[in-house]
Amino acid sequence: MSQKRAEVAGPLDAFRQFFSLQRDVLVLSLAMFAFSLGFQMTNRFLPEYLFYLGATGFVVGVFATLGNVIGAIYPYYGGVVSDRVGSRYALTVFGFLSTFGFGIWLTANYVPAIDLGVIVLEPWIWIFVGLLLAQCWKSFGIGGHYAIVKQATEPDRLARGFASTETFRRTAFLIAPLIVAVLVADQLMPGFLWVLVLGIGFALFGTVVQHWLYEADEDTVGKEFQGFGQIVDDLQALPAALRPLLVADTFIRFANGMVYAFFILVITQVFEIGLTATLPVVGTIDLSPAAFFAVLLSIEMLVALLTMAPAAKLAERVGLKPVVGLGFFVYAAFPILFIFTPQFVAAADQTWLMVALFAFSGLRFAGLPAHKALIVGPAERGAGGRVTGSYYFVRGAIVIPSGVLGGFLWEFVDPEVSFTIASIVGLVGVVYFAIYGREFEAYR
Repeated sequence: MSQKRAEVAGPLDAFRQFFSLQRDVLVLSLAMFAFSLGFQMTNRFLPEYLFYLGATGFVVGVFATLGNVIGAIYPYYGGVVSDRVGSRYALTVFGFLSTFGFGIWLTANYVPAIDLGVIVLEPWIWIFVGLLLAQCWKSFGIGGHYAIVKQATEPDRLARGFASTETFRRTAFLIAPLIVAVLVADQLMPGFLWVLVLGIGFALFGTVVQHWLYEADEDTVGKEFQGFGQIVDDLQALPAALRPLLVADTFIRFANGMVYAFFILVITQVFEIGLTATLPVVGTIDLSPAAFFAVLLSIEMLVALLTMAPAAKLAERVGLKPVVGLGFFVYAAFPILFIFTPQFVAAADQTWLMVALFAFSGLRFAGLPAHKALIVGPAERGAGGRVTGSYYFVRGAIVIPSGVLGGFLWEFVDPEVSFTIASIVGLVGVVYFAIYGREFEAYR
């Protein structure tokens, strides 16, 4: 693949570089855009959907842990396959499986409880089944996306390469919640069912686009997968520069895993904060807490889109480590700010406090391109997907219990305790990275 150099100083420049990238990067990113619309319209709202179907806070935690299990296992094999064959047919199969998963989520609302005598299958169990399928394409595509961008970008421009593709993909993260806000403006149901219908449509579109347009002929490939022994070999061969990052990142992700699924519940059940405002032309709008949460997600992503490309540019001057460290700090600080600060302001001001908090949360994405560059940069050419998969396998495996822990604390102790512990765990990761984190040589 030819190398691309382009200046990325802001979001528009990121889009220009994105559309100048090779065909395979464009096609895969377009598919990721479609799937991202589906995922972002559904995943962040599934905890509230689970409650609607009769689940408890602990069940939500178990659901989050299942997501962690999938996040640990799926990407590794996706990375191996992408390094070996880069097949569009593999992506197509995973795309259809994901589409079917969205369909199961929709169907769960219409399936009654099933009494098996020994156990009763509640409707929310199908949300778990759907997750096993819905996450297929997303998890499989991580390794392929990382490997392809690495092949298309010079080592000292990796952060910019990721900034361009991430800016495009995460535009879907901005749009998707706004669609949800319109559909659930009054209350979660039945609008969320239409959200799931749209999710099915976007997933199907992404699958068809990648099948007909994606060409894997020019992908460089790595060695063939040799079984579980290769996992051990890949972990032992993990570049030394990645190890401190992996340790710190694991602390951060464990902390986030404890509380991530409960963000919507803090808005809808703990504080019950909606949005009532009068806007020019539109007039007065009155959004339910679920719809307001959707707006907050869009605000968070708007800040992310405005800061990712400049942060990638900044990383070339100050290095990747400070930019990644900033993102880690925001991850760690947000939970405790989120759960406590609304208690110290008047009810009328809580809405705007939440807007400010989610804008602050958006800064964690500023370090994302630099973070990805720091992961994939040290990898040998042709092994980017496998190294990425190994990295995520270790991180994901350790993070697995975080959701259950968060759910247990939420249900049987107190949400404030859960969010406080999460921030403490995250700050341990921040301090560790500040002390032991290493810079990628191309950025020194």
